[in-house]
Amino acid sequence: QVELAESGGDWVQVGGSLRLSCVVSGTIFSPNIGGWFRRPPGKERELVAYITSGGKSNYADSVKGRFTISRENAKNTVVLQMDSLKPDDTGVYFCHFFQSDSNYWGQGTQVTVSP
Repeated sequence: QVELAESGGDWVQVGGSLRLSCVVSGTIFSPNIGGWFRRPPGKERELVAYITSGGKSNYADSVKGRFTISRENAKNTVVLQMDSLKPDDTGVYFCHFFQSDSNYWGQGTQVTVSP
């Protein structure tokens, strides 16, 4: 069993930065994928970025060049650095972890970007 604990959501003005962290605990296997999704107000959940256990990453077009996903393997943590934030980045951000054909989700953390 895997559990995810997110932190870092907050209110920020346009152009600001936030750093989201997701600590993965439990029995972890490789290969695996850690990532972040978000659910904007009134919209469906969407992929933001993911990173494999091998270090390959991928981003939604809307965040390329502004967000950076990374892993701190010694701490079993997946980090999403968000810069140049826009109002459209507002939403609930969910940590996601995939391994051994199983999906795990965090509870979500609120990010609000004010104009």
